[in-house]
Amino acid sequence: MRIVVFSDTHGNYAAMHKVFKRNGNADLFIFLGDGERDLDRVKSHYIDKKVLSVSGNCDYASMTPENDIYVTPSGVKIFFTHGHRWAVKYTTDKLLEQAKNIGAQIVLFGHTHCRYYEYADGVHILNPGSAGCPRDFKPACYAYIDITDAGIFCAHVDL
Repeated sequence: MRIVVFSDTHGNYAAMHKVFKRNGNADLFIFLGDGERDLDRVKSHYIDKKVLSVSGNCDYASMTPENDIYVTPSGVKIFFTHGHRWAVKYTTDKLLEQAKNIGAQIVLFGHTHCRYYEYADGVHILNPGSAGCPRDFKPACYAYIDITDAGIFCAHVDL
Protein backbone atom coordinates (compact mmCIF):
# COMPACT_ATOMS: atom_id res chain seq x y z
CA MET A 1 0.00 0.00 0.00
CA ARG A 2 1.31 3.45 -0.90
CA ILE A 3 0.21 6.43 1.22
CA VAL A 4 1.14 9.98 0.19
CA VAL A 5 1.34 12.48 3.05
CA PHE A 6 1.50 16.25 2.64
CA SER A 7 0.90 19.35 4.70
CA ASP A 8 1.04 23.11 5.06
CA THR A 9 0.33 24.27 1.52
CA HIS A 10 -1.12 27.59 2.77
CA GLY A 11 -2.93 28.53 -0.44
CA ASN A 12 -0.40 27.06 -2.85
CA TYR A 13 -2.94 25.18 -4.96
CA ALA A 14 -0.36 24.45 -7.67
CA ALA A 15 1.86 22.58 -5.21
CA MET A 16 -1.04 20.53 -3.91
CA HIS A 17 -2.15 19.69 -7.44
CA LYS A 18 1.41 18.61 -8.26
CA VAL A 19 1.41 16.16 -5.32
CA PHE A 20 -1.72 14.47 -6.70
CA LYS A 21 -0.54 14.55 -10.31
CA ARG A 22 2.80 12.91 -9.45
CA ASN A 23 1.20 10.18 -7.36
CA GLY A 24 -1.72 8.95 -9.42
CA ASN A 25 -1.18 5.35 -8.35
CA ALA A 26 -1.20 6.03 -4.60
CA ASP A 27 -3.78 4.13 -2.58
CA LEU A 28 -4.38 6.94 -0.09
CA PHE A 29 -3.58 10.63 0.37
CA ILE A 30 -3.39 12.15 3.86
CA PHE A 31 -3.37 15.94 4.21
CA LEU A 32 -2.22 17.28 7.58
CA GLY A 33 -3.82 20.72 7.47
CA ASP A 34 -3.28 24.38 6.66
CA GLY A 35 -4.70 24.46 3.16
CA GLU A 36 -8.12 22.88 3.54
CA ARG A 37 -9.86 25.14 1.00
CA ASP A 38 -7.33 24.17 -1.66
CA LEU A 39 -7.77 20.52 -0.74
CA ASP A 40 -11.50 20.79 -1.38
CA ARG A 41 -10.75 22.24 -4.82
CA VAL A 42 -8.15 19.56 -5.66
CA LYS A 43 -10.44 16.75 -4.51
CA SER A 44 -13.02 17.88 -7.06
CA HIS A 45 -10.47 17.03 -9.80
CA TYR A 46 -9.50 13.66 -8.26
CA ILE A 47 -12.84 12.26 -7.17
CA ASP A 48 -11.61 8.69 -7.56
CA LYS A 49 -8.83 9.16 -4.97
CA LYS A 50 -9.20 8.32 -1.30
CA VAL A 51 -8.24 11.42 0.70
CA LEU A 52 -8.17 11.85 4.47
CA SER A 53 -7.40 15.11 6.23
CA VAL A 54 -7.25 16.99 9.50
CA SER A 55 -7.56 20.71 10.05
CA GLY A 56 -4.63 22.95 10.85
CA ASN A 57 -4.37 26.05 12.97
CA CYS A 58 -4.84 28.22 9.84
CA ASP A 59 -7.91 26.34 8.57
CA TYR A 60 -10.32 28.84 10.11
CA ALA A 61 -13.90 27.75 10.84
CA SER A 62 -13.10 24.20 9.76
CA MET A 63 -15.44 21.36 10.62
CA THR A 64 -12.68 18.81 9.99
CA PRO A 65 -11.24 17.14 13.12
CA GLU A 66 -7.79 18.12 14.40
CA ASN A 67 -6.75 14.48 14.91
CA ASP A 68 -7.79 11.23 13.30
CA ILE A 69 -6.92 7.53 13.12
CA TYR A 70 -6.81 5.31 10.06
CA VAL A 71 -6.31 1.56 10.05
CA THR A 72 -4.99 0.10 6.80
CA PRO A 73 -6.50 -3.06 5.33
CA SER A 74 -3.41 -4.92 6.64
CA GLY A 75 -4.06 -3.65 10.19
CA VAL A 76 -1.42 -0.89 10.48
CA LYS A 77 -2.81 1.88 12.68
CA ILE A 78 -1.94 5.48 11.78
CA PHE A 79 -2.57 8.44 14.08
CA PHE A 80 -2.46 11.77 12.26
CA THR A 81 -2.77 15.40 13.34
CA HIS A 82 -1.68 18.85 12.28
CA GLY A 83 0.36 19.06 15.48
CA HIS A 84 -0.21 22.57 16.81
CA ARG A 85 -1.89 21.20 19.96
CA TRP A 86 0.90 18.64 20.53
CA ALA A 87 3.91 20.99 21.06
CA VAL A 88 5.57 19.60 17.92
CA LYS A 89 7.77 22.67 17.49
CA TYR A 90 9.61 21.54 20.62
CA THR A 91 9.31 17.77 20.90
CA THR A 92 7.63 14.69 19.47
CA ASP A 93 7.35 13.06 22.90
CA LYS A 94 3.61 13.72 23.29
CA LEU A 95 2.89 12.28 19.85
CA LEU A 96 4.97 9.20 20.55
CA GLU A 97 3.18 8.69 23.87
CA GLN A 98 -0.22 9.02 22.17
CA ALA A 99 0.76 6.59 19.42
CA LYS A 100 1.89 4.03 21.98
CA ASN A 101 -1.28 4.54 24.06
CA ILE A 102 -3.56 3.79 21.11
CA GLY A 103 -1.36 1.12 19.52
CA ALA A 104 -0.43 3.10 16.40
CA GLN A 105 2.61 2.03 14.39
CA ILE A 106 2.76 5.36 12.53
CA VAL A 107 2.18 8.93 13.70
CA LEU A 108 1.98 11.81 11.23
CA PHE A 109 2.15 15.54 11.94
CA GLY A 110 2.69 18.85 10.17
CA HIS A 111 2.71 22.43 11.48
CA THR A 112 6.49 22.96 11.67
CA HIS A 113 7.00 23.19 7.88
CA CYS A 114 10.14 21.07 8.39
CA ARG A 115 10.77 17.50 7.26
CA TYR A 116 11.17 15.01 10.05
CA TYR A 117 11.43 11.26 10.39
CA GLU A 118 12.29 9.10 13.37
CA TYR A 119 11.67 5.51 14.34
CA ALA A 120 11.29 5.29 18.11
CA ASP A 121 9.91 2.56 20.37
CA GLY A 122 8.39 0.74 17.41
CA VAL A 123 6.66 3.84 16.03
CA HIS A 124 7.39 5.67 12.76
CA ILE A 125 7.14 9.43 13.44
CA LEU A 126 6.84 11.43 10.22
CA ASN A 127 6.39 15.07 9.28
CA PRO A 128 6.19 15.45 5.48
CA GLY A 129 7.48 19.02 5.63
CA SER A 130 5.66 21.72 3.72
CA ALA A 131 4.46 21.37 0.16
CA GLY A 132 3.83 25.11 0.02
CA CYS A 133 6.28 27.07 2.14
CA PRO A 134 9.09 25.11 3.81
CA ARG A 135 11.01 26.55 6.74
CA ASP A 136 13.94 24.12 6.83
CA PHE A 137 15.96 25.68 3.97
CA LYS A 138 15.13 22.68 1.79
CA PRO A 139 12.81 22.48 -1.22
CA ALA A 140 9.06 22.12 -0.76
CA CYS A 141 8.24 18.46 -0.28
CA TYR A 142 5.85 15.71 0.67
CA ALA A 143 6.37 12.16 1.93
CA TYR A 144 5.21 8.68 1.14
CA ILE A 145 4.78 5.55 3.17
CA ASP A 146 4.96 2.08 1.65
CA ILE A 147 3.38 -0.64 3.73
CA THR A 148 4.27 -4.12 2.51
CA ASP A 149 4.68 -7.61 3.91
CA ALA A 150 8.36 -6.75 4.42
CA GLY A 151 7.55 -3.75 6.64
CA ILE A 152 6.98 0.00 6.64
CA PHE A 153 9.15 2.38 4.63
CA CYS A 154 8.92 6.19 4.86
CA ALA A 155 10.62 8.74 2.59
CA HIS A 156 10.53 12.44 1.71
CA VAL A 157 10.29 13.67 -1.88
CA ASP A 158 11.25 17.14 -3.13
CA LEU A 159 8.43 18.88 -4.90
